[in-house]
Amino acid sequence: MARSSQRPMAEDAMFGQGKPKRPEVVAFDIIETVFPLDPLRPTIVELGLPPSGLENWFAAGLRDAFALSSTGDFRPFPEVLDGALDQVLGEQGLSPPVEAKALLKERMKSLAARPDAREAFRIILRAGMRIMALSNGAAATTRLLLQGAGLDDLVGHVVSVEEVKLFKPRREVYEHAVRTAGVEPERLALVAVHPWDVHGAKATGLTTAYVSVERPFSPVMRRPDLEAASLSEAALALVAL
Repeated sequence: MARSSQRPMAEDAMFGQGKPKRPEVVAFDIIETVFPLDPLRPTIVELGLPPSGLENWFAAGLRDAFALSSTGDFRPFPEVLDGALDQVLGEQGLSPPVEAKALLKERMKSLAARPDAREAFRIILRAGMRIMALSNGAAATTRLLLQGAGLDDLVGHVVSVEEVKLFKPRREVYEHAVRTAGVEPERLALVAVHPWDVHGAKATGLTTAYVSVERPFSPVMRRPDLEAASLSEAALALVAL
């Protein structure tokens, strides 16, 4: 069941926070949040990596993306992930054919959405809210994923970090999303499975919903306004604000 995260009243006052407001627009992170990576695990194993290599690869890609943003540099996320893949393969002494690595990239373009993604989107739309896709990936890839899952007709805006040449969780990305939505920051909600993404959105003044998928929220990050076990529960919690 969805639940509001709790914070002592004194701490709320310190950060100028009270009860979150009902959003007008709900932004969904895309990779892992709406489209989990687990279907790529067999491909990772085919490359010679252990099953956990999937998480290691994506984490290495995020690390490099964050490093680029910290210095004001930018490369498209597919290129960052390519470099990260070579790193994790090299660490294991692996050198698979180029075609095998290309297969991983192709399969990433056709990931399946979470089973309750459509239900979550419809809950948001029925409540009179709009939906935004907010991704560290390319806009074209995001649209392709949404189309493949039959979700593209439910999404009003597709916002990519390509537009600001910085990766989440940089503040500039969320500020750009706010401008695109045309609302006040607290009227834009972010739904994500990544604590670092929730942290960045919260620091920018957005309303936040963390989808735990059985992973605890990091205690060092700014707490989300809401926590839920699934996309649909997060949607119901946002509608209930």
